[in-house]
Amino acid sequence: MVEPSTEEVVRAYLAAAQSGDLDRLSQLRHPEWTEELPQSGELVRGDANERAIAEHYPGGLPTLDRIRIVGSEDRWVVTPSSTVQRVVGSGDSWWADVKVVYRDGSTWFAAKLFELRDATIYRETTYWAEAFEAPAWRAQWVERHG
Repeated sequence: MVEPSTEEVVRAYLAAAQSGDLDRLSQLRHPEWTEELPQSGELVRGDANERAIAEHYPGGLPTLDRIRIVGSEDRWVVTPSSTVQRVVGSGDSWWADVKVVYRDGSTWFAAKLFELRDATIYRETTYWAEAFEAPAWRAQWVERHG
């Protein structure tokens, strides 16, 4: 079986995030997957904790809109919504520029760094536009750091 390129893994991962496909996200995550949230000082360790956060998210998960993937090789693509996105990259480190629309109508922008290992997403680091306090409701699923 041919191993997918890192670009294909990142694109599949972001597509699963956009559609809310938690099972596909789980498949694309490395067994030692983590996500760091520097502004709130949290570290989500493991897919099960991320799934629990998604399933308990107050008001339901936000939807993801415009996504830009950044790496070292420049390409342009058209997404299914006909929004032109800049796609660049190679190797095991990728950036994504994400627009998030919450159910209350608020819009946030995030920058996500993806680090790949074994054709899976090994580590994510998500930077939000503003710093925020870590919400108490998810404390049982995260570690405090920083």
